Amino acid sequence: MTLLTTWPESGPETVVRRTSDPAEIAAALAPIGVRYEQWPIREDVPADADSDTVFASYGPEIDKLNAEEGFTTVDVLGLHPSDDPGFPAKAKAAREKFLQEHTHDDDDEVRFFVSGSGIFYLHVNGEVHAVFCEKGDLLGVPRSTTHWFDMGTSPAFTAIRFFHEEDGWIGSFTGSTIASQFPDYDTIAAGYEADKAAA
Repeated sequence: MTLLTTWPESGPETVVRRTSDPAEIAAALAPIGVRYEQWPIREDVPADADSDTVFASYGPEIDKLNAEEGFTTVDVLGLHPSDDPGFPAKAKAAREKFLQEHTHDDDDEVRFFVSGSGIFYLHVNGEVHAVFCEKGDLLGVPRSTTHWFDMGTSPAFTAIRFFHEEDGWIGSFTGSTIASQFPDYDTIAAGYEADKAAA
């Protein structure tokens, strides 16, 4: 189950939309050019699988998307809790890098979640859309779309990243503090888990 929550950009006091229906999510995001779809889940792929395992398991889907979109670079990004004393600092730095509002001027941002979860916040046409993505979800954010990403205070995810540019992830930060005005990953995830438990 994935979750889309939409608010006015003025703040989260009013909820414009809240749905966990994949078809409704895709339909709501399509008008702003955002691609949302679900790929078959490979249950035999470990949560912290290495790149070779991920590529071997999702090869057909990767090849199909590359043929459709002409991506030049595909990689795997994983961040999972560990006993490494340096993990908390690494996780904090990774989170802070993506948490500020930004755009990508020369590339789309396309991610498929192999495991775990994260939230893309899309700031478009006077609204903020929080797309809670988890295992099996693919999200494609068009270039120049204002957004940010939150992986939470204890990140745990593996994602396939697709790029048209060989330089990979390059963000242009807006300087806005809007990200701090909306519920963060931990807040939304807690409510999301409560919803699933009650379902």
